[in-house]
Amino acid sequence: RARVMGLDVEAEVKQLVEEMKRLGGKGPDGKTSVKFGVLFADDRCQNIFEALVGTLRAGKKRKLIHFDGEMLLQGVHDSVDVVLLEEC
Repeated sequence: RARVMGLDVEAEVKQLVEEMKRLGGKGPDGKTSVKFGVLFADDRCQNIFEALVGTLRAGKKRKLIHFDGEMLLQGVHDSVDVVLLEEC
């Protein structure tokens, strides 16, 4: 069961990367970034991700994305950049 759940997390992280590419833009360093508030408010992301914050944390743990802090909260962290570390 854990293996199946792990595969689901991997798939969600990959989908998150795709959504970040769709919603974000390239920064001066050439890396794609998007504001947390944009991700959180996007209708498509709301439909795809049951737990966006959990998916973000999983992506950070896998060193695919970066954001400041441990956890992002709607409203408080809307202006925080979520940066794609690797273009997958």
